[in-house]
Amino acid sequence: MTWDVLNIIGTLAFAISGAIIALKEHYDILGVQVLGFTTAFGGSTIRNLLIGIPIENIWTQGDLFIAVFLTNIIIFILPRQWFEYWFKWGILFDAIGLASFAIQGAVSAVEIGAPLSAVLVAATLTGSGGGMIRDVFAGRKPMIFRAEIYALWAALGGLMVGLGVIQGPWMTGALFAAIVTLRMLSVQFKWRLPQRSIS
Repeated sequence: MTWDVLNIIGTLAFAISGAIIALKEHYDILGVQVLGFTTAFGGSTIRNLLIGIPIENIWTQGDLFIAVFLTNIIIFILPRQWFEYWFKWGILFDAIGLASFAIQGAVSAVEIGAPLSAVLVAATLTGSGGGMIRDVFAGRKPMIFRAEIYALWAALGGLMVGLGVIQGPWMTGALFAAIVTLRMLSVQFKWRLPQRSIS
């Protein structure tokens, strides 16, 4: 039950982030829905395609689809001042989404007997793939490659799962908390990977 709740929180948080980016880019209601849905479900869709999980599994989440649809509608009609709360607390929910999706992606790959490389890809893409698609659709450079450390935490989570270090619900919970904490710290202290430009 706890894991399902975290998955719902993460999915809705990603949907909200997509919808808000759409509003910033002056998209209409259809654009808000498209960016909200692709951010929420894009990562898991790409994961399923790459590691061989039946793609139709995505469509079994009917209630979650409805929740994302309604969330996008609410974001579209909310007064502007309400977004201040998202800008203040949204990063926490985004970190929860990153952690739950990364672990979910890694576990999905392990369950089908995928090699470690596929587990890493599954964790990274499930955790951050939706954000990449969102940024591409919005005509932006993908945030995860130039802002605070993001996808790396998903990959590290996948590595821990893939190596078999994480066993049982307590260790899974500890990994979840670690990813959330590291993501929050990277934002707080503006941790970044080395960057270089030749232009």
